[in-house]
Amino acid sequence: MSSTLLRTTPALRGAFRAAGAGSIALKPAAMASTSFVRGKATLPDLSYDYGALEPHISGKIMELHHKKHHQTYVTGLNSALETIAEAESKGDFTKAASVAPLLNFHGGGHLNHSLFWENLAPASREGGGEPSGGLSKSINEDFGSFDAFRKQMNTSLAGIQGSGWAWLVKDKSSGTLQLVTRANQDPVTGSYVPLLGIDAWEHAYYLQYENRKAEYFEAIWNVINWKTVAARFEKA
Repeated sequence: MSSTLLRTTPALRGAFRAAGAGSIALKPAAMASTSFVRGKATLPDLSYDYGALEPHISGKIMELHHKKHHQTYVTGLNSALETIAEAESKGDFTKAASVAPLLNFHGGGHLNHSLFWENLAPASREGGGEPSGGLSKSINEDFGSFDAFRKQMNTSLAGIQGSGWAWLVKDKSSGTLQLVTRANQDPVTGSYVPLLGIDAWEHAYYLQYENRKAEYFEAIWNVINWKTVAARFEKA
């Protein structure tokens, strides 16, 4: 199964404009994996079974994470978009702008998770290992080595207070790779192009790892889909 590519609609573009500067900035590179049908956000299919990432991420976690948590963001995003469209039709732009926090949270959640699922792959389908080619070269140049990069990423994840994400990004202004963190479901925006994101919310690991989140941060490297990360890098 593969996710449906985003088809940006006028209503969607207008909704984000109405929500104001604090909302999500739609970036084609970031939104390429986000699924919409007839202007509504939809839950993307996974290209692997829920249990395919075991023993590193349990099938139960994957099922709940995808079918329940991600679906909640999809539902919330569609609700926010409907509220904005209705408010705009009545000329109530103040109400439309007031929905910005919900649009940012649920829209960010939908975007972040859509990218996250494609970050992952079973070991039998090239999950894990290390990147190669241009991505590997840039990681070595900007972090010193792959091991140094991975340690810095894990340190960034461990430093998140509460819920959030750590991202490997390409800074389009400098051309370098960097690590950034985002609280809650705040998306990566601006000159940063997201290449690899790791979810540090408890729902991503707690059923399996409980309070041992450092073990989850180590385990997830065994199922990283470097082919997808490299493709994003080449397009950035």
